Amino acid sequence: MIRTLFILSILLIFSCCSTNRKLKVGAERLEEYLKLLDGKRVAMVVNQTSMIGDVHLVDTLLSLGINIVKVMAPEHGFRGEAPDGQHIDDSKDPKTGLPIISIYGKTRKPTPEMIEDVDIMVFDIQDVGVRFYTFISTMHYIMEAGAENGKQVIILDRPNPNGMYVDGPVKDPDITSFVGMHPIPIVHGLTVGELAHMINREGWLANGVKSDLTVITMDGWDHSQEYSLPVRPSPNLSTDNAIALYPSLGLFEGTVVSVGRGTDHPFEMIGHPDYSKGDYTFTPQPNAGSKYPPLEGLECKGQFFGNAPAKHELTLAYLLEYHNDLKDDTTFFRSYIRLLSGTENLQKQVESGMTEQEIRETWEPRLSEYKALRKKYLLYPDFE
Repeated sequence: MIRTLFILSILLIFSCCSTNRKLKVGAERLEEYLKLLDGKRVAMVVNQTSMIGDVHLVDTLLSLGINIVKVMAPEHGFRGEAPDGQHIDDSKDPKTGLPIISIYGKTRKPTPEMIEDVDIMVFDIQDVGVRFYTFISTMHYIMEAGAENGKQVIILDRPNPNGMYVDGPVKDPDITSFVGMHPIPIVHGLTVGELAHMINREGWLANGVKSDLTVITMDGWDHSQEYSLPVRPSPNLSTDNAIALYPSLGLFEGTVVSVGRGTDHPFEMIGHPDYSKGDYTFTPQPNAGSKYPPLEGLECKGQFFGNAPAKHELTLAYLLEYHNDLKDDTTFFRSYIRLLSGTENLQKQVESGMTEQEIRETWEPRLSEYKALRKKYLLYPDFE
């Protein structure tokens, strides 16, 4: 009785704290999912973005008596401090004493042994709505492992800061990697909760297995809203501008051009030592977000986009411009462009001299087919 009254009082406090804000993310709607966790052994798939106000979700749930048995850490780790691509090791959280199990190291899909002592896995990670941002791949593997091992999965939904449009080539079926697991465009226009339902119901998990899935939706959000992330989602996406530019500038990771890793403004600039038209210079150096930045120590000439709000769009204009200026087809693209773009065609199209409009025309009709499919899975009012 005392514990029940305590939980109810905490819920009332959270409710009162939220009345001044229109938006309530899934994690804040404790009344919708605490009952699902009561008496269960819980694994938390979370990182530094998993906050309710100023308190981490793990701390909140522990204070309410939820039996959290472990944290499962994605890329960048539980606290979001590891550089891009760095493997995460198993460890223990010094604050809570909880074991931290890496799902971005030797394995990216929880093994049966990792989850044999849990009943439910809770996923609460901020996404940015771009296919090659790896947290949605982590979510896929959580759902798949849960389905294969009889574990429930709860997704606590959060806004998509690029959720107001859909664009880019739909991934080819024969190109699958951790930066592209689903037949969706580069900018997919879904929240993680909406995408989770699509993955589940379209049979995209291995062997068509179905996840025992619950999505806790948000209150007060729709796809037309711009959303400023209160916590940076990863070390190299630290501003709203970088997040808006990410769909376009992210493709440069498959080229010889720097996107500013190793500077204070990654994904807000592009440049190369041999670029002839740049009015901005920068020199990548190792830092907390990039241990070995591309073009380290070389002065790059290019553009800086951080002085004005960026448009929410995917444009190929920069990619075409830099390719035309640097010219050498044998070295401009890296093999990674195939995985990032999700298609064999983009590199060939750029090298053949096609315009952006001509390239875009080849994205149809698969992009239109995806847009129609997307409508089936929307949990919130759309931008159209």
